[in-house]
Amino acid sequence: MKRFSSWILVLLIPIVLHAEEGMYPLSEIHKLNLKAKGFKISSKDIYNPDGISLVDASVRVGGCSGSFISREGLIITNHHCVFGAVQLASTVKNDYVRDGFLAQTRELEIPAKGITCRIVDSYRDVSKEVLSEITDTVDASMRIKIIDKKIKEIVAEAEKKHTGILAEVAEMFPGKTYVLFVYKTIRDVRLVYVPPRSVGEFGGANENWVWPRHTGDFSFVRAYVGKDGSAADYSAENVPYQPKRYLQVNPNGVEEEDHVFILGYPGKTFRHQPSYYLEYERDIRLPYIQQLNKWKIAQMEAAGKDDPAVALMLTDRIKSLANVEKNYRGKLKGFKSLPILENKQKEEETLTAYIDADPLRKQQYGNILEGFKAVYEEIKNDALRNILIGPGAGVSGTTYGMIVESSTLLTLAHRILKLADERQKPDMERAGTYMERNIPTLKQNSLLAFRNAYVPIDKLFLREMLFSAARLPSQQRIDAVMELVKGADTLASIQHFVDAVFARTRMTDSAFVAEALEMTPEQIAALNDPLIKFARSLIPEIEMQSAIARRRSGELNRLMAKLVEVKQQWQKKDFIPDANSTLRLTFGKIRGYSPADAVYYSPITTLRGLIEKSSDPKDASHDPDYDTPQKIRELSREKDFGRYQNKKLNDVPVGILYDMDTTGGNSGSPILNAKGELVGVNFDRAFEATINDFAWNQSYSRSIGVDIRYILWTVEKVAEAGFLLKEIGVK
Repeated sequence: MKRFSSWILVLLIPIVLHAEEGMYPLSEIHKLNLKAKGFKISSKDIYNPDGISLVDASVRVGGCSGSFISREGLIITNHHCVFGAVQLASTVKNDYVRDGFLAQTRELEIPAKGITCRIVDSYRDVSKEVLSEITDTVDASMRIKIIDKKIKEIVAEAEKKHTGILAEVAEMFPGKTYVLFVYKTIRDVRLVYVPPRSVGEFGGANENWVWPRHTGDFSFVRAYVGKDGSAADYSAENVPYQPKRYLQVNPNGVEEEDHVFILGYPGKTFRHQPSYYLEYERDIRLPYIQQLNKWKIAQMEAAGKDDPAVALMLTDRIKSLANVEKNYRGKLKGFKSLPILENKQKEEETLTAYIDADPLRKQQYGNILEGFKAVYEEIKNDALRNILIGPGAGVSGTTYGMIVESSTLLTLAHRILKLADERQKPDMERAGTYMERNIPTLKQNSLLAFRNAYVPIDKLFLREMLFSAARLPSQQRIDAVMELVKGADTLASIQHFVDAVFARTRMTDSAFVAEALEMTPEQIAALNDPLIKFARSLIPEIEMQSAIARRRSGELNRLMAKLVEVKQQWQKKDFIPDANSTLRLTFGKIRGYSPADAVYYSPITTLRGLIEKSSDPKDASHDPDYDTPQKIRELSREKDFGRYQNKKLNDVPVGILYDMDTTGGNSGSPILNAKGELVGVNFDRAFEATINDFAWNQSYSRSIGVDIRYILWTVEKVAEAGFLLKEIGVK
């Protein structure tokens, strides 16, 4: 079978796009004049449908990106991408989060629990198959069911043909273009080197989404497989995976205005969505989640303030919520300071004039924007209830709603019930999460999540969400919540209920949870567990909201297909599809920017700047987020820079800034120079660029990476792990 089909994705890239803009699907790389963009390698060096190329060195690491840098399966990614696994491996006595981790030998490498890797093996367009039964007369709810069923059939057929692979169908354009991706999977991933938190998270939440940056956000993990080369669970008998290709590391790094590019797995962008979606995000969802996360973070920090064990248990959740909170704050600032929504509305006005100018076009496309408006008016009218109990307004959001997800134990109770119920159906009729192929991962993740369940926080968060639900307008009330309210004091009633449920539930027992994940609905009912019973009482409302969301999604799916179609005719060009966690190419230059009047940021930070930011533990104003290992202080003072000194700066470069187009999921992506050599690792965007998900602009869209010279200097001089440098070919 040909590894990559060259005939896929009809609706893609016009040559006229700016070189720096766009997350290009692999199928389109051969259309780009890479030499004119500053590349010193050909498109086949990056992606070769019939041979080995840089694509073979790219790997998806959990929800992040990464790359192979040795023939022995060594992967470089971000510190924050493996943070959860490091936290799970840590104890108060052996705190790898605080102190870092280094395996001096292969035998001492430890499992990175919860992390798996995927490597693209092949893909092909399956749009005709997915949409074969879709017509304009198909009901909106039925449209989504038909598409979902077709996707499951395509995935099942692909996985039947090839053992040890994972198949996924990615929606490139809603209702229009679908691509089947086939991945090799690696389930045995182990920690090799993780720098201490004072390096990997220098600056903490203060510096998240901020430039200038001095964070060493990198880590090394290793991929293992069975002796026969197949994917295998962790075993001492497993051997390092040998990739078809690994990256060459260039210890000389980059200079300002150097050409660079990234191969990675960007998460989701929403640049093709209509103005009504942007209004919903700006006015409702983003501010609600931002404020909620801010409150949750404060509660968890207070809970762990005087208890190191609790602080360690909650640290991954705090870090995750803080990342989203600041990201959403940046997006809201972008909406306020930039004409993102206004530009979209003007575009739609011009598009409407184009449609109205031709009777045939008006007949075919005249109701598209009004259709979007109607759906989003409905979504906005039901928004708070949907956020609390629904699957995310049919476009984006949580899986179960904020009530269920407020409590780790309530989430597990809901999962136990859903798994038991879904198992009563034929496999192809189940929700995707509960299909047989996904159940082992679901069970594993459930038990891993259990380790971070802290009952006082579970109770506090659940109480707050139930109280919010009880204050909904009367037409949005949730019956299962209102059943809890007794008398005039709503908060007291809810507090009493939460206290009583958690006092009697057995969901605090991990062995009980493991057993319950194997039970039938009848066996679960016989348990008579109060938390499971409460989870069951919420299901009718969740299912009702899910049905509403499916109908809305079906209608939006149909409208989006029409919108793309008519915009292509109007602008006489195709478009780059929004990011969707599939492998993409983006390119640009090492370049500074001006975020405000009279302010200019240069694109390379140094070790000197890190030391200037560092906080002295002896000072009264000491900030632990800016702690720096004593060894780094000494090496900097002695100017022991070794071969990693940048002669122009007379220092070790730490962070780099560039105008490439990235988003969430690009974390851990390799930054490659014009020759395709590794010169850094992407990990963030500037605060102004958080709005990238809705609109990219060359003037303010900047991404942030850690310079390869700081990575190598830290490995050699700070960790004294020369054996790793030898493995990756830096001598």
